[in-house]
Amino acid sequence: MNLWEFLLHHRAEVLTLTLEHLFLVGVSTGIAILIGVPLGILLTRWPSASKPILGFANVMQTVPSLALFGFLIPLNIYLFQIRLVGGIGARTAVVALVLYALLPIVRNTFTGISGVDPAIREAGKGMGMTGRQLLFQVEIPLALGVIIAGVRVATVISVGTATIAAAIDAGGLGRYIFRGLRMNDNTLILAGAVPAAVMALAADFLLGWVERVFGRGVGGWLRSWRTWITLGAIVLALAVWLALAISPAKTGDRIAVGSKDFTEQIILGELVAQAIENKTGLEVQRRFDLGGSLAHEALLAGEIDLYVEYTGTALTAILKLPPLSDPKEVYRRVKDEYAARFGLEWSEPVGFNNTFAILVRGADARRLKLKTIADAARYAPKWRAGFGQDFMSRPDGYEGFARSYGLKFSELREMDLSLTYRALVDGQVDLIAGNSTDGLIARHDLFQLEDDRRYFPPYDAVPVVRQETLKRRPELRAALQALGGLISVEEMRQLNFEVDGARRAAKDVVDEFLRKKGFDPGSAQGAKGGA
Repeated sequence: MNLWEFLLHHRAEVLTLTLEHLFLVGVSTGIAILIGVPLGILLTRWPSASKPILGFANVMQTVPSLALFGFLIPLNIYLFQIRLVGGIGARTAVVALVLYALLPIVRNTFTGISGVDPAIREAGKGMGMTGRQLLFQVEIPLALGVIIAGVRVATVISVGTATIAAAIDAGGLGRYIFRGLRMNDNTLILAGAVPAAVMALAADFLLGWVERVFGRGVGGWLRSWRTWITLGAIVLALAVWLALAISPAKTGDRIAVGSKDFTEQIILGELVAQAIENKTGLEVQRRFDLGGSLAHEALLAGEIDLYVEYTGTALTAILKLPPLSDPKEVYRRVKDEYAARFGLEWSEPVGFNNTFAILVRGADARRLKLKTIADAARYAPKWRAGFGQDFMSRPDGYEGFARSYGLKFSELREMDLSLTYRALVDGQVDLIAGNSTDGLIARHDLFQLEDDRRYFPPYDAVPVVRQETLKRRPELRAALQALGGLISVEEMRQLNFEVDGARRAAKDVVDEFLRKKGFDPGSAQGAKGGA
């Protein structure tokens, strides 16, 4: 369906995500104003502090969003037993957005008040005005246009940055963008990007109008210090309500299941969630689409109780140990190390090995009679390769892979994993590293080259659960063991295809699969998340 049809068909979900997005932007911008305006005023009284404070705000804007989210998740800062900072969800997203919005507000407040004509200040003093009267009745009204311009910039920045918040389960229109990238679906990408762009334009227009109005000297009602105290109290009350509203809702009877931010992980997260609901009757909270290593960080922070990890990823990317080729030894090693280091337990492997898949177009494989990576190596000097950031940075990724096969490409392009498939299909690159169970392989007639030198370690999918959770809910162990050996590589690839290729909901695909395997997911409680 086209964008308009999609928006009409999913209007309830679009409205929900839009409201979530507005909530994140509104609350974070309000808190940033509450902090930034007084701080900017303070800097006008102590100019020597302006360089370090503005420097800190500048640094915050240069930190990549996902990196900042990853830094904030493990932090646990409480006020009166209310968690203010840390964990996944809206709380962390708001803190990050506040840090991003501070710079333009602080800077414009400082610049606007500092730029007031000194003669006007002297005239005010000559009339007997106190410092407070001078600030609220002269300086702030005159600088108000500049201050609102800073708020305008901060708001537009927040609208854009809030789309990244979907990577930490904070909701918003970014969910559609991430899903669209994952599924190579332009309609989904536009369903998230267009409303966000409209929101940014509307905010910019509205605040631009406010800026012009106050720039003409209107706004005498702001000369009263009581007005500013009232506005501050409203924003503070909103911030307290936010802290209460988004404090962890997980109770002793609710199990939080997480997943990473690609299709297979969404399916596995839903699989685990439905199995738990079916076998134990416990309520399951779905916290999917966690980008990068955020699922692992959330597990350590207690924000989720379990998620599905891959043995090779755990060995090399998390434990930083050298690759091993024996699947049983890799499983034993990560199981022991996770228990000793993190207090986490590895359950039974679900049955398939999702290794890196070195892919070329099917037409090229047939034309050049390619079967193995070694066959393709002789064409590498004329080929362009495209790899995901994860593959480029991992110890079991590109560097060792290229060295093992003696590869040297004419051009090496690094991008998001989901975009590598599109680049290969469109002819922008000639070889990529995907996942062996990915449904896009069949959908786009791609060919997986055999790893004839056995470079890649095994990547068996296994649920990883907090030991504290198993002690609290020992019945989980049986539910997870029931998933042992349940899915073959071919079945996982078909499940991925049903979601990516047939555009079916992960919840429905998993429900159907479990029924075929003898489960009765019909008793499962309704999903909160999903893809």
